[in-house]
Amino acid sequence: MPPVETVPRGTVPEGDSQTGPANQINSNEPLYKLRVTTNFVQVPVLVKDDQGRRVDGLTFRDFTVNENGKPQSLTYFTSDPFPLSVAIVLDIGMADVALQKVNQTYGSLVGAFSPYDEVALYTYSSTVSQVSDFTSRPEKLTARLDEMKLVRGHNNGPPVLGGPLGPQPPMVNGIPVGTSGPPPVITPAKEAHVLNDAILRAALDLSKRPRERRKVIFVISDGREYGSRASYSQVLKLLETRDIQVKAVVVDQGALPVYKQIEKLHLKGQGQNNILPKYVYATCGGQVYSELSRNSIEDAYSAITSEARNQYTLGYSPKPITDNSAYRSIEVVVHRKGLKVSAKDGYYRIPSAAGGAASGAPVSQ
Repeated sequence: MPPVETVPRGTVPEGDSQTGPANQINSNEPLYKLRVTTNFVQVPVLVKDDQGRRVDGLTFRDFTVNENGKPQSLTYFTSDPFPLSVAIVLDIGMADVALQKVNQTYGSLVGAFSPYDEVALYTYSSTVSQVSDFTSRPEKLTARLDEMKLVRGHNNGPPVLGGPLGPQPPMVNGIPVGTSGPPPVITPAKEAHVLNDAILRAALDLSKRPRERRKVIFVISDGREYGSRASYSQVLKLLETRDIQVKAVVVDQGALPVYKQIEKLHLKGQGQNNILPKYVYATCGGQVYSELSRNSIEDAYSAITSEARNQYTLGYSPKPITDNSAYRSIEVVVHRKGLKVSAKDGYYRIPSAAGGAASGAPVSQ
C-alpha cells in the first residue's frame, strides 16, 4: 500500500508510471519479487443499504477501521471519485456462443469508463496476451475490442471421441485396422484456462501505474481455472500488497446457479471454477456479477465501474514492523443500522523505510 497523495481532479501527471517499482518474472526466481515500502494503509470502502443501493453522504465519524482487531486512528478520508487504472481480462477460451454474446456488449464496456480512466486489455485461454497498453482514449480501446470480435471461442458441445470425425485410427468391427488388440480408449485432452496467470500478468502491469489511481482488474470469464503456473495464494498476495481490486462478470455455464453449486465439489487435477469469487471478496469484499443475458452483462459493466470509482477511501498509518511476511486483517465497521460494508480482507505489511509519513488529506477532529 503506497502512501496516498492528494492530487486535484484532472491534474494527474502524465508519464508518472515509474513512481512504483518494476515487477518482472524471471524463470530462475519466484513468480514475482516485490521491493516496496509502506507507512500508510488505504482502504476503499463501498456502503450499500438493505436494497443494494449505494449510500452516499457518510463522514469519517461513521466508520471504524480495525486492524487485527485493534481500532486505528483515521488520518485520511475522502468520498471523492478516483480515476481508475483498469486491466480488462477477457477469457477467449469460453464456448463460442458465450464469447459472441460478450462481443455484442463491447460498446457498453467502453462507455462505462470516464475520460479520467485508463484501460488496458488482456486475453487468456491456454496462454496470456496483452492486446493493448493502458490508454485513456476510448477510440483506441474500441478499435482493439472490434478486433476481438473476429476471435472465436471453443466449439460448443462435448468433444468428438468416435465416428468418422473422431481421433481414432481406421476401425473394423471396433478393432483398429492391422491390429488384433482391444479398441483404443480415447480420452479428451484437458483444456488449459490460465486465469491465475492472467490476473498475475495484469497485476504486475497495474503495479507500475501512477499511485494516485485506483487499480482494478476487470475479469470477463466463465470462471474456469486450470493449468496456471501461478497459484491462487501467490497471486492474491501480490494483489493484497499492491492495493489491486478484482471485479468480475461471470458468464456462460459459470453463471448457472446449479452449475455453481456443483463446482463447489472440487476434484484434484480437474481445475477450479470458484476462484473468481474468492479473488473478488478478498480484494474488495464485493460481489461477482453472474450474468446470462446481453442486457444484464451491460448493466454489470456500469455497476462495476461506478462502484470502483465512487467508494469511500479511508486511510491510517500503522506502526512500523520488522516481519516481512506479516499479514494484517482489516475490518471496517459503519455506525449506522441496516448498512452493509464491502472492503478488502487485509493486506501484507512491508517494513517501513526511514523517513516521514506520507502527505495525505487529514480528517478534522
